[in-house]
Amino acid sequence: MSERFRKSGDAVIKPNVMTPPVGQPSLFTKCDRFFDAEGVFAQIKAADLYPYFRPVEKNDGTRAIIQGLEIIMAGSNNYLGLLSDPRVKKAAEDAIEHYGTGCTGSRFLNGTLDLHIELEKRLAKFMGTEACVLFSTGYMTNQGVIQSLAGKGDLIFSDKDNHACIVAGMKVSTAETIRYRHDDMAHLRKQLEKATRDFPEAGKFIVSDGVFSMSGAVAQVPEMVELAEEFGAALMLDDAHAVGVIGPGGRGSAAHFGLGDRVHLTTGTFSKSFASLGGFVVGSTNVIEFIRHTASAHIFSASMPPSAVATVLKCLEILEAEPERLERLWEISDYMRTGFKNAGFNVLASQTPVIPVVANTMRTCLEMWHDLLEEGVFVNAVVPPAVPQGQSLLRTSYMATHTNQDLDYILEAFYKVGKKHGLIGTNGTVAHD
Repeated sequence: MSERFRKSGDAVIKPNVMTPPVGQPSLFTKCDRFFDAEGVFAQIKAADLYPYFRPVEKNDGTRAIIQGLEIIMAGSNNYLGLLSDPRVKKAAEDAIEHYGTGCTGSRFLNGTLDLHIELEKRLAKFMGTEACVLFSTGYMTNQGVIQSLAGKGDLIFSDKDNHACIVAGMKVSTAETIRYRHDDMAHLRKQLEKATRDFPEAGKFIVSDGVFSMSGAVAQVPEMVELAEEFGAALMLDDAHAVGVIGPGGRGSAAHFGLGDRVHLTTGTFSKSFASLGGFVVGSTNVIEFIRHTASAHIFSASMPPSAVATVLKCLEILEAEPERLERLWEISDYMRTGFKNAGFNVLASQTPVIPVVANTMRTCLEMWHDLLEEGVFVNAVVPPAVPQGQSLLRTSYMATHTNQDLDYILEAFYKVGKKHGLIGTNGTVAHD
């Protein structure tokens, strides 16, 4: 790697301004600049430290093949370990045989199958709510719900660390967004008090991740419920990393606190615990039907293909029939958190199967990611702007089907690589400069 990148740490290096080739629109200048040989992007690719878009050649859940190397997958959101379950694959195959490979239309027109209706009813019942509507992806769910409900004259209160799809929803909404400091309920209260004084007639909408996707921390749902009720605000939790993970039976963050009946809306995705693709929102009948008829991300998008819907239905069935999967998932999570902490790693405020290992600088993060892959462990490298400068991290996540041997191997690999890069001391404690 060039000295320029080595010395930069997390610094953003701006390549030289390029003159666009004759005849090329100036709009595309940024594209050429992105691949400038003097830029960070080109340098990390040349050093084989680029961690993204690596093709997976085979994936059986806890094991995968990447670049011909068999690795332990410690970077998947396949929390229940159902991705390669024979029952799930058979359900998807049967759906293709019966319905074909897709719907070729939106839910509004020709794209509603009886399977969609069945899944909506099953999810509403599972989550203890009146109604449910499906979206084609989890990202589109949050974007669509926020755009549908929050309009001109309304106010959205959003945690600073909310997922990008919530941010996207706020951008397409005509409502005003007020961001509060991450997980800071005192700051949220101040924002609500000020908004109530300044805009007494405005509709108020509090939106937060239920489980934060980078830290693995659970949101302070009881405090948010109390604030929502005190200030007459609607409350929505994005449970992408919570449904099928926390709460009784895997019913999510509100259920985790026994507050399922006091949270107005819960959104989720099928691309994690349910080993598929798509998203959903549950709530009261009138609110859900309003979203169904006004969310552009729902109205103008092709519906979930039948194989994806059938996959979710089978995963939901297995989740309800095999609660031991959740017990195992939590046993694994506690074991890995303890293991990382005992080794001297910083795992932030993780409380779930999402366990980040802070690597500090982008350079250290990418080099550790590379070395872990060579050790046969795949994790996710997360660098700015996805995280703050100086807080690059290796995001690990676990599934109910990991074996004890898998877990010990992952910990040993991290210990070896952490010592190599000075992140922890040779005695298994945090390294100091």
